[in-house]
Order: sequence, then structure tokens, then C-alpha cells
Amino acid sequence: MTDHVTDEGTPATYSPLRVAVLGAEGRMGRTTCDAVEAAAGLELVARVTRGDDVAQALADSGADVAVDFTRPDVTEENVHAALDAGVHVVVGTTGWTAERQGRVREHLARRAAEGLDLGVIVAPNFGLSAVLAMTFAAKAARYFESVEVIELHHPDKLDAPSGTATHTARAVAAARAAAGVAPSPDATESGFGARGADVDGVRVHAVRLRGLVAHEEILLGNVGEQLVIRQDSFDRVSFMPGVVLAVREVGRRPGLTVGLEHVLDLD
Repeated sequence: MTDHVTDEGTPATYSPLRVAVLGAEGRMGRTTCDAVEAAAGLELVARVTRGDDVAQALADSGADVAVDFTRPDVTEENVHAALDAGVHVVVGTTGWTAERQGRVREHLARRAAEGLDLGVIVAPNFGLSAVLAMTFAAKAARYFESVEVIELHHPDKLDAPSGTATHTARAVAAARAAAGVAPSPDATESGFGARGADVDGVRVHAVRLRGLVAHEEILLGNVGEQLVIRQDSFDRVSFMPGVVLAVREVGRRPGLTVGLEHVLDLD
């Protein structure tokens, strides 16, 4: 708890921001708990694990913000439970489709109509270097004839392509469409699926290899030149500055925010 002095010279006391971590038993969850406990002005009030009643845990803890690092099959349900409990949410779990985002927007609108302005931040990646790489790629994409994305992760990751790569590809595709850039040239007629996933017209390739953590390359090419933007996360602690920033900011941003770049004002 931090004391401040008012204009009248009397101390004013402010309570720390109370944080609950969902998926606290996982690798990202454990790292997030450590980061919250170490951050000034934040208090870890609940470690919610698999099998716990999310709504009850949030109510019992009096959390202001819930951080979700669970699984794609339960994360949306967790967000709705938190909104029902009047709790802001920061989400690092991937698997968020446009339909899922739409349902959360509707829930937020209902809560706002009831007089409660809540915020949800969904970030495909909390690494500052990753967010910058995505932003730089979107800015550069309009100037190159070809663009492809390669994401590389550990083999325990459940989704492919990664949320980061999907978010990158969609941002790149939107920037190219707005500039009137033609699709990347590709004469491939067969290849047993080797050309990767098609995300809004951008090819995305997923590598799963023991020893990796989280890595991304965006390759952009013109005749006679190539630009490669690469980002590497070697340890999960690299995501924590972004997580802590989102926890501190989510209450100031009513509605749904998708992408940490908006919190950093990079857009």
C-alpha cells in the first residue's frame, strides 16, 4: 500500500491493484504470479488453477483484474465469468476468433449499459520486441511484392499457427489491402501442404522444435532485395513487462482491446 500527500498536506492512502492469475499452475501462470508479486502497486490475491470455480475465486479474492493464461478451450468462458464478476481481464491465451471477440464485445456492452465500464485486453504476444516486430512488419509490407511469416515454438504449444503469427499476418494483409498491393506472387500448383497456412492471403509457416521458446520471422521481398524482421523470446520473463503494463492499463481502457500495440500507442 502506498501513501501519497494531498495538496492539503495530509496523507492519502491508495490500495494496490488486486490481481488474480488464472492458469497459475502453468509455466506462464507461475511466471506471471512472480511478476505481479514483484511489481510495485500490484497485489497477487488469487492463484486460480484447473478445476477451480473461476467466478467464486474472483469473488472471494476481491480481484480488480484477472490475468488469463489458461487454454484456448476455456479462456472465453473465463473472460465471461470475470465480466459477470465485475473484473477487468488481461488475456494471454491464444485461439481468439472474430466470433469469440464479438461475444466479448457484446458482454462488455451489456455491462456498460448497466453502468459498469470494464476493460479486456487480449494480446497475442506480450513481448515488447514481438509487438515492435509486428508493428514494423505491417508498416513495411506495403513496399514489398512478397511477404511470408515463419513462427517457431516449443513442441508443447497447442495451436498452430501461433496467435502472434496470425495477428502479424492479419495486420500485414490489412496494410497491403489498404495500399492496394497485389497478393504475393506464387506459382505453386502442388506441394503436399508445404506452403503453410493462408491467413488473409499471407502464408504462415509453423515450426515446432524442442529447445525453442517463441520466435518469429517476417520475410519481405522485392526483385534484388530482401528484408527480414526477426524476434526471439528466450525466456518467459521477457513477456512480463508487457503483462504488468496491460494489468495497469486495462482499467483505463473500457471495451475490448486486441493487441498490445494499442496499449503502447504504436498504431
